[in-house]
Amino acid sequence: MEYLIENLLVAGLKALEEYVALHVLTCLVPAFLIAGALMSMMNKAVLVSYLGAATSKLRSFPLAVISSFFLAVCSCTVIPIASGIYKRTNATAPAMMILWVAPATNILAVTYTGAILGVELALARIIAAISTAFIVGIVLYYFFDRNLEIEALPTNPGRLIERKAFILFVLLIATLLLPNYLGLGKPYIFKVEVFGVLILATMLYAVKSFSMEELKYWMLETWFFVKVIIPLLLLGVFIVGVIGEILKNTDVIYVWLGGEGLRQSFLATIIGALSYFATMTEAPFVEMLMRLGMGSGAALALLLAGPGLSLPNMLAIGRLFGVRRAVIYVLTIIVLSTLAGYVYGIWEVMA
Repeated sequence: MEYLIENLLVAGLKALEEYVALHVLTCLVPAFLIAGALMSMMNKAVLVSYLGAATSKLRSFPLAVISSFFLAVCSCTVIPIASGIYKRTNATAPAMMILWVAPATNILAVTYTGAILGVELALARIIAAISTAFIVGIVLYYFFDRNLEIEALPTNPGRLIERKAFILFVLLIATLLLPNYLGLGKPYIFKVEVFGVLILATMLYAVKSFSMEELKYWMLETWFFVKVIIPLLLLGVFIVGVIGEILKNTDVIYVWLGGEGLRQSFLATIIGALSYFATMTEAPFVEMLMRLGMGSGAALALLLAGPGLSLPNMLAIGRLFGVRRAVIYVLTIIVLSTLAGYVYGIWEVMA
């Protein structure tokens, strides 16, 4: 027993060591800076006016999806943002679309998925999350928003984002994406060098363009994401290593999640919905399960439901949005994630 525990600890620490060494600097650092900038530099009044009940769904639904794509948050971290929008606008559909898309397919998670699982699965994740997001929006609008009493939109709410902040976002996104894509197939030190040049240019621009008070506010918001996500992220990676060590000599994954089918996608969705994944821990977890025999369809279902739902997430949604909204939202996500995985699995077989 002592030998088994030691092996499990070593496997978890090894996974943690590899993750910290290869992914924290070039993936997490710019992602946290982007998340902090979104919170500190975006005009929330304008955002709310674009996502309110009075706004055309042809405008509010796409905006909810696009803005979510740049929120590097997990299923629990996104709840304050989404619930704040819901409380201020009284519109369920756009708020819960953000609740779904931000953890299910944010820019950081997609980039990391592509680096670990391949570009094809990353693209499938984007397409599935965006298409299901609009279905989620339509379902929730039908149940909760179509009979809302429409309030007038605020007049002259200002600009969504200042020009200097927009340039900063562009630089930060380039710092996140370019090292990981230019560095594919090259030594890790090359990624670090590209990252170093870009982050230096970004910081020089920020210091030149923003006041000390603005920079301090940005760093405080960034630190909020760091302290909330990093401990869970590292714990999640450690657990992934331990689970991999436990399952590597068994055929459980191959038997229940191997191959392509509705059963495999549904089981993967349920596993994801009841588990908790900090942002990006789902990618190494799925990669480990695929090495143990999990099918592609089940992998996509888990990549969607795993980050997008969790037991703590469901409980918080029930409290903040109401039990009826939570039940319909969760059931809709489970059905759509299962179907998305099933369709992708069939497409993989036929391709």
